[in-house]
Amino acid sequence: PFPMMSAPCRSVCVNKNSRVTSSCRRHGHGRRSVNASATLLSCSSGSTFLSESQKAALHETALLIARPGKGISACDEGPGTVGSRFEDVGVANSEETRRVYRQMLFTPRAADYLSAVILDPETLYQKNDDGEAFPAALSAMGVVPGVKPHLKVYELPGQNGNTVMQGLDSLAARCKEYYNAGARFAKWRSPINIDVSNGQPSQLIIDTNMLDLARYALICQSEGLCPIVEPDISLTGDHTLEDAVAINIKVQSALYHAMLEHGVYMEGTTLKPNIVNPGKSCATSYSVEEIAQANLDVFARCFPTAMPGANYLSGGQSLEDAAARLSMINKMKQPNHPWNISFSWSAAIQLPILDLCKGKGGELPLEEMEQLYIDELKIASDASLGQYEPPAGASDGAHVGVREKATVA
Repeated sequence: PFPMMSAPCRSVCVNKNSRVTSSCRRHGHGRRSVNASATLLSCSSGSTFLSESQKAALHETALLIARPGKGISACDEGPGTVGSRFEDVGVANSEETRRVYRQMLFTPRAADYLSAVILDPETLYQKNDDGEAFPAALSAMGVVPGVKPHLKVYELPGQNGNTVMQGLDSLAARCKEYYNAGARFAKWRSPINIDVSNGQPSQLIIDTNMLDLARYALICQSEGLCPIVEPDISLTGDHTLEDAVAINIKVQSALYHAMLEHGVYMEGTTLKPNIVNPGKSCATSYSVEEIAQANLDVFARCFPTAMPGANYLSGGQSLEDAAARLSMINKMKQPNHPWNISFSWSAAIQLPILDLCKGKGGELPLEEMEQLYIDELKIASDASLGQYEPPAGASDGAHVGVREKATVA
């Protein structure tokens, strides 16, 4: 049910007059010639490497991901991460256990609340109990299957622990394989820490990570995958909400500039940002309304309206906090905030589910886990529509400053 994209034209040469030529007889696109001076027009929105039908397929995928009231289930943790979570609750880590656990997350009941699912490459090639590949099963449910194509982070020397993500060198080949396996989008995470006292994130860290995200997006689109770009700014630190706004704008504006300069087709992309928050150790308290307004301000100042949606990561927030903040953001949206703003949560949803395994002798109580999963997705869906109301005793999404916490204690 999801858009198929014809393979991109690949036969390229440069003639003696410095004119770039390409042809694709297989698809009947004919032969075209682009003067090398066209590099001045780098903000080409994909027109130099994508046909109109290919752009339409990417745009359709982005719109499917951005369906109101639905969000993304981030199930892309690698075997090691899942294994450590299993170990914490007394479950043995094996490929079969991981498959059964993922299958529970792909229950047809989840389709009421999910537009898409991000898969680890291992899961992309696994099958359900009926012998159907997970991507095909998800597609049949109306849920777009995607994949995490990046590899491991690398800590850049001299940058106070900040990192870059690895995996660009072989990305095109992997994206081609993932598309053929049924994926229709990809997600690349670039984690960044704020440490104002040490000048982080430095311009080097911002530029390196955002250029990598732009190149990843370009490569994905050339292979038919709608790219989700994820500039993930950590909650760790003592920075204020005002600091977070300034740094998020600096990072996101660098990202969009890099994407445009690379010629990325913006209408065929999606954003997965962090919710803009003060650092966990910030001494100043902020209301949920102040946090929501900060997020809307960041978007209004730099988020291209060509991109149809944003799906927030949870980033160490509890489900209660993330839902309360997302709901308030949607309640406070104005006409100058045209995007679908939803969720793409992993730990906030999965950790409470896995807690149900404690004391069960290493077994997965699948029915109980599935029911809690659906209940959590309903909360996330309501938040994406601005309809979640925190129950009595639950967090309202405000940030309580560390000084206040100490006083209360």
